[in-house]
Amino acid sequence: MSKPYKGNTLIRATPKMRQNKLVRISLMAIFFYFNQSVAATFPLPPVGEHIVGELQSVQASRDETLLDMALRYDLGHEEIVAANPDIDRWLPRNGAWVTLPTQFILPDAPRKGIVINLPEMRLYYYPEPKPGEQAVVITHPISIGSEGRNLPMGLSQISEKRIKPSWRVPKSIRAEHEKEGDPLPAVVPPGPDNPLGEFSMRLGSSSYLIHGTNRTFSIGMRVSHGCIRLYPDDIASLFPQVPSGTAVNIINQPFKAGWLADELYVEAHAPLREDKFAPNSSHSTEMVSAVIKASHVVMDEMTWEMTRLAAEQRQGVPTKILATTHGESLLRTTANQRPDLIPGDTWWLQAGAFQQVDNAKFSTLQLGQLPPQLNANLVSNGRLCRIVIGPFAERNEALKFGKDMQSDKETNSFLLHGSSLNGYRFCQSEL
Repeated sequence: MSKPYKGNTLIRATPKMRQNKLVRISLMAIFFYFNQSVAATFPLPPVGEHIVGELQSVQASRDETLLDMALRYDLGHEEIVAANPDIDRWLPRNGAWVTLPTQFILPDAPRKGIVINLPEMRLYYYPEPKPGEQAVVITHPISIGSEGRNLPMGLSQISEKRIKPSWRVPKSIRAEHEKEGDPLPAVVPPGPDNPLGEFSMRLGSSSYLIHGTNRTFSIGMRVSHGCIRLYPDDIASLFPQVPSGTAVNIINQPFKAGWLADELYVEAHAPLREDKFAPNSSHSTEMVSAVIKASHVVMDEMTWEMTRLAAEQRQGVPTKILATTHGESLLRTTANQRPDLIPGDTWWLQAGAFQQVDNAKFSTLQLGQLPPQLNANLVSNGRLCRIVIGPFAERNEALKFGKDMQSDKETNSFLLHGSSLNGYRFCQSEL
């Protein structure tokens, strides 16, 4: 399928889109193209969906570095570089197509107040909508503390807001500058030399601030003493929208997963260097955990391989790893399904996955007689034939049965939520 363009904006079209998804993407495309100055504000997706924005692709000119483009499109230093590993950040080839990472998987955190994801170097703000208003999310790139100087994880709140703040220089910073032959006064007044910029917001009773900067090139890098820096225009826009007392959630999620309609995406960023597994680990285990938490869908080897590659490449761009198939749901077609259950209330056990349907049938026979309220079904989402046993009304009931089955028949199984089987069909004679 060809990809529709709007000016320099590339909208990625996919087959099998739902009608509501097409409408939403079209609206987002128009929103991006005609509203570059407010492109960091997006309609909040419904519960169960996690992706906002659309990737863009623009041509580089010989007069701009990638960092110039980052400033123009409200992106951070490292995120535009990571999204374009084959392009020189200082001398991009004239006419080269540059990916703008302007699509985001929302962090796995409550959608309220401010959420700061440190390894992503990005802030998300969920303003409380007024009656009748569309709920939105606002996101901006940030700078964070250099190694060992990060904000403590967890919850805080905005305790103080200041316009044209003075900077009371901590003794430790004054000592550093003194050692480097660049002494600082005890207080730096408002003005162009003040590194806090025009606005600041204090976190709790700490000395940490969310503030502007007079060094725009630093946004999207680990350069501060622990504070959160924003572009001057971003803090000027954000400051009046955030009331005192707003909750602030500091998180560490380099690997994210989320849904856009019936498509599952992953997004990987470089973990913080001080994390115990960095820098040599591929962190594929953490990415797999994020996928499992977001999906509850049984996935084949190819999908896991795509997940592993995304974790290794860490380009910070949402990457589609799975598109589920619409059609008749397993849980609506199981002949002996208990009538008091609906798909979202059921639990199932997967007891095997096979490339050949005959092998799956043979293994099903080895299970022997099941209780009358349970079925062993052979289902597929297009690649493997899987044995699933259920339905169970309670998670603990399914876990107990799986444990008993494992000890009795030496069969390994794992738990599936009923909703994860939507879109699966009964296995045909050939896959």
